[in-house]
Amino acid sequence: MSDRVLAAENLDLFLSTSFSIEDISLELHKEEIVSIVGANGSGKSTLLRLLTRLIAPDRGHVYLEGKRINEMSPKAIAQKLTMLPQTHNHYLDLTVNDLVKYGRNPFKKWFEGFKAEDQEIIDFAISATNLENIKHRSLPSLSGGERQRAWIAMSLAQMPDILLLDEPTTYLDISHQLEVMELIKKLNRENGITIVMVLHDLNQAARYSHRLIAMKDGKIVQQGTPKKMFNQDFFKEIFGIDVSIYYDEDIPFFIPRYIGAAMTEMAWT
Repeated sequence: MSDRVLAAENLDLFLSTSFSIEDISLELHKEEIVSIVGANGSGKSTLLRLLTRLIAPDRGHVYLEGKRINEMSPKAIAQKLTMLPQTHNHYLDLTVNDLVKYGRNPFKKWFEGFKAEDQEIIDFAISATNLENIKHRSLPSLSGGERQRAWIAMSLAQMPDILLLDEPTTYLDISHQLEVMELIKKLNRENGITIVMVLHDLNQAARYSHRLIAMKDGKIVQQGTPKKMFNQDFFKEIFGIDVSIYYDEDIPFFIPRYIGAAMTEMAWT
């Protein structure tokens, strides 16, 4: 039996005369962490939205556990897959506990109240994200890292098999970035959740991902393990930079050496 949980086949999306998604095919596998990387405007977030049916492709299909996602109901999709967007309303007048409760909505009928089973799942989501001590605090009173963990807890309360995250560390300082990335690794390792995320920090992507998918101009141009991807050709093709590559406990990381000629010309025009 295949362990493929989410797949795209020959996706096209023509957004404008200057940008399109072209002929994208990919497979995501059970209990895998995949990071989608690339320069700004390469189509990373658009691809996430195509995978979750937030945008319909002009051609091609997305399959969720072998079923065409466009033939599934939003509720059925939400019971299997959830996406956390890049920005949220952090000033909602809600406590952490109240926010996390919203994650159970895909499993409730409109007239149905919360059951003991729902509360057990809510408590689990709060515990898994280490929010027990602040679950009664309001969202505006939290730090950036705490708020991001609260939104991840809400997604976790859906008990998804697949969690998609659009730049989960954006606007966070380095300590809160690492806090969120360690949580993502924990959810994958301990709960078996397949995780797909858009990341700008390539060193974090290499440290926390099983596989990288690199995009450029609306196309997937490379994919593979971090060790396979981290080489001079990759950084020159995708980002136009020259780098030095090192290893820490068999995990690659890079330090940029200089901006390529094409990038320098762009910077001064």
